[in-house]
Amino acid sequence: MTTDDQRQHWSASYAAHADMYGDEPSEAAVAAADAFAAARVATVLELGAGQGRDTLYFARRGFHVQALDYALNGVRAIQAKAAAGLGDRVSLGLHDVREGLPLADAAVDASFSHMLFCMALTTPELERLVVDLRRVLRQDGLVVYTVRTTEDAHYGAGVSHGGDLYEHGGFVVHFFDRELVEHLAAGFELLDVTEFTEGELPRRLARVTMRRAR
Repeated sequence: MTTDDQRQHWSASYAAHADMYGDEPSEAAVAAADAFAAARVATVLELGAGQGRDTLYFARRGFHVQALDYALNGVRAIQAKAAAGLGDRVSLGLHDVREGLPLADAAVDASFSHMLFCMALTTPELERLVVDLRRVLRQDGLVVYTVRTTEDAHYGAGVSHGGDLYEHGGFVVHFFDRELVEHLAAGFELLDVTEFTEGELPRRLARVTMRRAR
């Protein structure tokens, strides 16, 4: 399945389901917001913002959010929701993270992504992404991301795309082990890795928190 196939699949899914994952924030976003508040973060870059449940939560918590997603219907959904009183705290962009992030150096205090890192991204693509994240983060900036792990029930099942990527129901997932988490922390201080579950399966995930090394 190509990158364009995945983009179209996500966009069609968003169009068919106005709140595909509900309208309450993810557990990961709540934890991240608490960490960001403790670190006096003002600006958050959200990658893979989807339909905006976490975007809007961050905005309500008082952060200014730069939300990026590569599915047009996701961006449109966030735009419509943010217009109801949160437009001044949310800026949006249509962007594929395989390309360089459209931000200046040291532009944001923190980055958050729920399940973006474990989408159809190869390890070299993830390596380039974390290098670029380090570039756009200010000194001591935080990164919080979540991924499905190799302990997940779907790991090793479905259609293999190589390199721990497996396709289920049209969605390609890159399953993470601890070695990959540590590998992608190069240039960062790995502060925490918390395992948790989410959804009906339930999915087995890890929430990774890193700080930009000086």
